[in-house]
Amino acid sequence: MEEPSRLTKTKEQWAKARRGGEEREVFYEGDERLPPGQHVVETFPVLDLGHRPEIALSDWRLTIGGFVANPLTWTWQEFLALPPFKDVSDFHCVTSWSRFDNEWEGVSFKHIMSVVKPLSLAKFVLFKSYDDYTTNLPLEACDDDDVLLAYKWNGQPLGKEHGGPVRVIVPKRYAWKGAKWIKEITFSDKDEKGFWEVRGYSNSALPWKNDRYA
Repeated sequence: MEEPSRLTKTKEQWAKARRGGEEREVFYEGDERLPPGQHVVETFPVLDLGHRPEIALSDWRLTIGGFVANPLTWTWQEFLALPPFKDVSDFHCVTSWSRFDNEWEGVSFKHIMSVVKPLSLAKFVLFKSYDDYTTNLPLEACDDDDVLLAYKWNGQPLGKEHGGPVRVIVPKRYAWKGAKWIKEITFSDKDEKGFWEVRGYSNSALPWKNDRYA
């Protein structure tokens, strides 16, 4: 992507100042479910880079490749035909807000791995979105019971503002690791940093270690 726009720079400042836009605080720090430096909100604040791509479901494709035995591309109908997976998890944004008990429905990452069959060389995963956003994770972080590609939130189709039609959910990492508007997943033998990671954010993004910046 091009160098950060003024809006992108503003969002970087939000993160450093631990702000997240419009939100309604419920509990304060000290709740046992909260990672350090977080507070709970009832709303679902929207943070993005200022561009929300228009994706017709008839045009939507998810391409998975790299070090896998079975590279593939799914259409929307093919993706919906995969076994559905539901999970309830908390959502932690690096700008300091958390939202408890989100009900997600989609396709588990474990199922995706069972289909594409990562090769032994695959140690990392790079996610790319329809707005060209990227983020990266170790394969072992993705191979977890609560990681999924979600198309519903709290029983409703995932809205565009929250990454619909499909976004990645990785509950044990800060939310920027869960790419919105997912388009491509690449299994790799090397760790390629994504959009925020090359701009000074933590490469590991572990909320319970307050692991926000490199």
